[in-house]
Amino acid sequence: MAAWNDYNDAQSNPNLIPKGTLAKVRLTIRPGGFDDPSQGWTGGYATRGSTGAVYLNGEFTVLEGPYAKRKVFTLIGLYSPKGPEWAGMGRSFLRGMLNSARGISDKDVSPQAQAARRIGGFADLDGLEFVAKIEHGTDAGGETKNEIRMAVTPDHRDYAQVMGRQVAPAGYAPPAQAYAPPVHTPPPVAPAMQQGAFPAAAPQPTAGADPRPAWAR
Repeated sequence: MAAWNDYNDAQSNPNLIPKGTLAKVRLTIRPGGFDDPSQGWTGGYATRGSTGAVYLNGEFTVLEGPYAKRKVFTLIGLYSPKGPEWAGMGRSFLRGMLNSARGISDKDVSPQAQAARRIGGFADLDGLEFVAKIEHGTDAGGETKNEIRMAVTPDHRDYAQVMGRQVAPAGYAPPAQAYAPPVHTPPPVAPAMQQGAFPAAAPQPTAGADPRPAWAR
């Protein structure tokens, strides 16, 4: 039972999600309006900071579990004037997110997996749902805050449980027939009349013959 005259064991920041928590999250990119078509940065998703660094301003919403609806804010590096390290970390993080969202092992190098790690633009990332590992970092004022620097892929033993899906084996491609359009069966044709089903038509009299019966002639 908590003592109301001793606060040494009180949690320092009750708003923090515990470090190392795995959670299913949805990424929302907060647009910064910066584009550079030569880099493939279009749609106004990227943000350019005062130092010249370019990043995606990520808002991650926890979708399920005890921390549902909680938000974590993390920058995803695209470019830094200090060198390629920050951009490399950003690319690695985005690769992990795609692996996690699309159920691909990080070790899978099949054509299907490689295609799944490609995007048409940042719009493909906006709304992406994946499993994240929530960590602790510090904000500009030195205060502890939650952040996400890593996506959990199907290689992790808890991925399927957190994501709520079955994991396909590496290189798996669904059978073609699974996507075959439905076959429309033509309406049944009425069965042909069988011989003897109806009485034969009476023979017609030959032209010029006496139509009276034989007994009346």
